[in-house]
Amino acid sequence: MQIGMVGLGKMGGNMAERLRRGGHDVVGYDRDPKVSDVGDLQGLVAALEAPRVVWVMVPAGEPTHTVVGQLGELLSEGDIVIDGGNSHYVDDQKHGAELAARGVGFVDVGVSGGVWGLENGYALMAGGDAELISRISPILDTLKPEGPDGFVHAGKIGAGHFAKMVHNGIEYGMMQAFAEGWELLEATDIVTDVPGAFRSWRHGTVIRSWLLDLLVRALEEDPDLSDLRGYAQDSGEGRWTVQAAVDHSVPLPVITAALYARFASRQPDSPAMKVVAALRNQFGGHAVTANEGSQAKGADAPGADVVPPK
Repeated sequence: MQIGMVGLGKMGGNMAERLRRGGHDVVGYDRDPKVSDVGDLQGLVAALEAPRVVWVMVPAGEPTHTVVGQLGELLSEGDIVIDGGNSHYVDDQKHGAELAARGVGFVDVGVSGGVWGLENGYALMAGGDAELISRISPILDTLKPEGPDGFVHAGKIGAGHFAKMVHNGIEYGMMQAFAEGWELLEATDIVTDVPGAFRSWRHGTVIRSWLLDLLVRALEEDPDLSDLRGYAQDSGEGRWTVQAAVDHSVPLPVITAALYARFASRQPDSPAMKVVAALRNQFGGHAVTANEGSQAKGADAPGADVVPPK
């Protein structure tokens, strides 16, 4: 099957390669001319035979809005646009309506698999009309892992990215649990082989998982993770998951806490903890650490800095 791929980065480039290995004719376009088969979107559309299928794999937000808008002007009735990036499901609904007005179909596909997807396959969560998804099924079958699992037609437009959003929210919570467990093991002098403890959990335990395998791999490369800074970015999908929970009145305490933990990782000196330290000092005389150093007022030293009121 012939397909155009817009965006040939770590994900898009590997997906295009997996499709080629599967016998598909892929025409790729990227802003980097070194990896692009055509010079622009017009050239991409011209190189494809009607009815065309174009998979968009660019960053969510304005880059996706721009590409989908341009494709809407270039494509013809009966063509299909697939958004495989991490777009917000609300944006999918807007894009679907805009393209439908021009007779162009739209399918949103949440994609999971990262840099390992080229060899292992990608988990795919699709949203859109069943007839359109049936038309692109050869592509989906090639991209997904072998076997019966790895793909779901999750529902109408937006459902694919909504399912992927929840998937990423769950991922936040699982990663945070592993992180907190590692920190506690490192904090004690009872356990002397922390990487070994994680390695022992890989088989026969209820927490065995690919994430655990990846953590063991990371600890083998850097046993105490001293080469890393404790900073974790968020892609936006964790925020959307929490917002969707608020919109639907669904409690997500674990995922919400995991998201907030990432925010905390960006604060070398937490403003909120300054308030907590000041209050503990005020009501209980607990020692606090001064910002200027251990010799200044508020350093960790016996006694209270605050004289209680009479």
